[in-house]
Amino acid sequence: MADEETTDRVTGLGESIAELAGRADASVAVAESLTSGAIASALGRAPSASDWFAGGVVAYSEHVKFDVLRVTPGPVITAACAEQMAAGVARLLGADVVAAVTGAGGPDPEEGKPAGTVYLAHGTADAIRVDELRLEGDPAEVVEATVQAALAALEAELARIASREG
Repeated sequence: MADEETTDRVTGLGESIAELAGRADASVAVAESLTSGAIASALGRAPSASDWFAGGVVAYSEHVKFDVLRVTPGPVITAACAEQMAAGVARLLGADVVAAVTGAGGPDPEEGKPAGTVYLAHGTADAIRVDELRLEGDPAEVVEATVQAALAALEAELARIASREG
């Protein structure tokens, strides 16, 4: 269960994202695997979400990644998978700014990757970057840290866009 400090951080990031998305007149979408919709849930709770949050795709199952998001079949705990998930959700939902996450939440390694290995793709449809994260903790802690990292990445991307607009 998230502690109060984590909850406050996620709420603050959501509020900042809402403000920046409004200033940038940008829509946001997410594609999630290991976080199972937690990022979308945080965004949906943010102020005026219906104005800027396009939605999310929970692609926990490989076939959803492959069939819905058009990820190339193969290993899914990779930077390429995260990047293709982000591009897929941008295409599906017509979003300006996207984030996507895939990884090994733990407690055991998956696809030869140690628990806590997470790939976070973020950016705009034409400029997606991927960060490889090495997170510590049990599966719930890895998910919480991934949600915070994804929200922070969305906030930074929207801040860049808003500063160009403003």
